[in-house]
Amino acid sequence: MQKVVTAKEMARIEGLAYAAGSLETEFMESAGIHVAEAVETFIAEHKIARKVILLVGKGNNAGDAYVAGIHLLAKGFQVEACHIYSLDLCGPLCREQCQRFVQAGGTLHCVHRPGEIHLPKEGVILDGLVGTGFRGKAENELAAAIETANASGLPILAIDIPSGLCGNTGSVETVAISAVCTLYLELPKIGFFLGKGWDCVGKLMRVSFGLPKAFIEQAKPEVFLHTDMPLRASLPPISRTRHKYQTGYLLVLAGSDTMPGAGRLVSYSALRSGAGIVRWFYPWGMELAAQVPDILYEPWNLRDWSRIKQESCKAKAYVVGPGLGRSKQTTKMLKKFFSFCNLPCVIDADALHVLSLCSTDLPKQSLLTPHQGEMKALLGEMPSSFLRQVQEYADNKQASILLKGAPNFFFQPGQIPWILPFGNPGMAKAGSGDVLSGILGALLAQGLPIEKAAVLGCYLHGLAGDLAAQQKTAYGMIASDMIENIPQAIHKVFS
Repeated sequence: MQKVVTAKEMARIEGLAYAAGSLETEFMESAGIHVAEAVETFIAEHKIARKVILLVGKGNNAGDAYVAGIHLLAKGFQVEACHIYSLDLCGPLCREQCQRFVQAGGTLHCVHRPGEIHLPKEGVILDGLVGTGFRGKAENELAAAIETANASGLPILAIDIPSGLCGNTGSVETVAISAVCTLYLELPKIGFFLGKGWDCVGKLMRVSFGLPKAFIEQAKPEVFLHTDMPLRASLPPISRTRHKYQTGYLLVLAGSDTMPGAGRLVSYSALRSGAGIVRWFYPWGMELAAQVPDILYEPWNLRDWSRIKQESCKAKAYVVGPGLGRSKQTTKMLKKFFSFCNLPCVIDADALHVLSLCSTDLPKQSLLTPHQGEMKALLGEMPSSFLRQVQEYADNKQASILLKGAPNFFFQPGQIPWILPFGNPGMAKAGSGDVLSGILGALLAQGLPIEKAAVLGCYLHGLAGDLAAQQKTAYGMIASDMIENIPQAIHKVFS
């Protein structure tokens, strides 16, 4: 797992390295070399013209860009630089690298007024305007350069962070670079994953600038980024002699007259994710639409818990909440359910609404799956330190929380949160969360601990969404398309 830090923390560990004898010029040279390698690889993979346009400002980020330009020139690339500030305003390292760039044969355009940047119709843009120390609004020359780059249609690779984006909060007060790839230096910054950050960074690629490992180890992470995991080892084992109850028996409490499809999506996705039996309890009197023959359907009198308690003796996990509605009767029913539930339980949607209305103890093995709006309701306010407050909620309730969004965050009591960066924008469709709940419930019913179920379930959900988007496009895909692709997602984990 990769540490994710604030811009301030990154500056702190760099300062420790300088105090121990590291040189800023050596770091800049190493960063430029590796950025140049990343640009060369990107251009080769995408079969783009070997032309690079440097957008440079006045700080060390610009110096990194110039060094990258020097090494690209040596590789035979055509490299031009658009410098948006007077050289008199630039730092000494930036001026030094600019001079080296010109001496190496690079073309320099000094832009004196907004609107003077003229970009070619081919090649790539390397964003070296401002770095992680940027705060506030991109204005005047900087804003004009960002807008011109974004409107050019050329792919933009950002050095360390897209210019205009706050590395701590993910805020964009005016405009920011929309990168296809961010070449982050050593450690990703927390702002990539907050606010508008995920819209700006594109693909994330680590680039080293030679910071010794000892100082990276001293960095204090805000969160961890899940980058590589033994997913195949996380899949529930399959025994040749197992039967359907051993495979995983899941109980689903979901649906209402106005949202009958929620329970179907949960139940069907759970079956596709390996559950041996799924029994869907739906409110008495609710009319079912087309049924899936593999699902066990059972009407449920909200005042009679005998059948649910009876099946709980054989079942392995619950999913509760999707589509249940928010009536007073439903609220009373869910409070009663929480008082006796003793199985691993995925708590979603309307069940989360009940938790926001009243204080109640949760089942010992609870996995809450709110989106940000539902999480804000659980917290009762919108705190400035949102992630910290979510972690405190997980600690106080002794429950795990999979905070759905782009990207997803996973919180566990007493641990640093994880980022699970899976999926695509096409998954922002009604029912997508129900599909995820079904996958999670199936994995819990098959015996996975909550930590593994959350990570693997989130990955399978995202991969199934990616496959659906390939087939139907991000515009045309719907939640049931994800369900149909769950087996193929599992197959990819095995391969």
